[in-house]
Amino acid sequence: MLTLDGLRIFLGAFQLSANLTVQPGITAIIGPSGGGKSTLLAAIAGFQDGAAGRVLWQDQDITDAAPGARPISTLFQDNNLFPHLTIAQNVGLGLRPDLKLSQTDLLAVAEALRAVGLDGMEQRKPAAMSGGQQSRAALARLLVADRPVVLLDEPFAALGPGMRAEMLALVREKLVGRTVLMVTHDPDDAQRAADQVILVSAGVAAPPVPTQELFADPPEALKAYLGK
Repeated sequence: MLTLDGLRIFLGAFQLSANLTVQPGITAIIGPSGGGKSTLLAAIAGFQDGAAGRVLWQDQDITDAAPGARPISTLFQDNNLFPHLTIAQNVGLGLRPDLKLSQTDLLAVAEALRAVGLDGMEQRKPAAMSGGQQSRAALARLLVADRPVVLLDEPFAALGPGMRAEMLALVREKLVGRTVLMVTHDPDDAQRAADQVILVSAGVAAPPVPTQELFADPPEALKAYLGK
């Protein structure tokens, strides 16, 4: 499990606090724009220093660990694909940043691409692929990296509703057993894909609540966000 133990983040006049535990499964992070959702993910990943508190994975303190040393993979909105590399090479980065891939590594890359429906597209460059295909390639890289914690910072926001629904279904299918935190502005995405929800509002990331329970009886902060 992932624990944020009295975590406090300061960015100028803005501050965000989180004191919560996240179990395996998909946890959506929702709340108003500028509320600190992406900042929370950055702190968990190690890209944003916390002013106080700890980040723990399986009771091990990883607060001071470098991003690459954490058991965490992150997927941002732009998918982090390098345009000069093939899709196979982009996926291979999840195994070896120097791309010195063994035959076993190459087989793992090919299997991950098959798993997300990109079989036969190994040698294409990102520019030759649709937005949905690029998102699938980025997901394949998460699969080969095989880290237990996955952070999704609105990676499918630019996709149309149908393609976004397909990607959320793939996330549910392919990341089973991992601890997935997914920032989204769309409450429908949270209800469709997430087991539980963290509401970030007024400088506080609230402990996760089961998705259906939260939307069935939303707190005032969520009602304000939803416009109810």
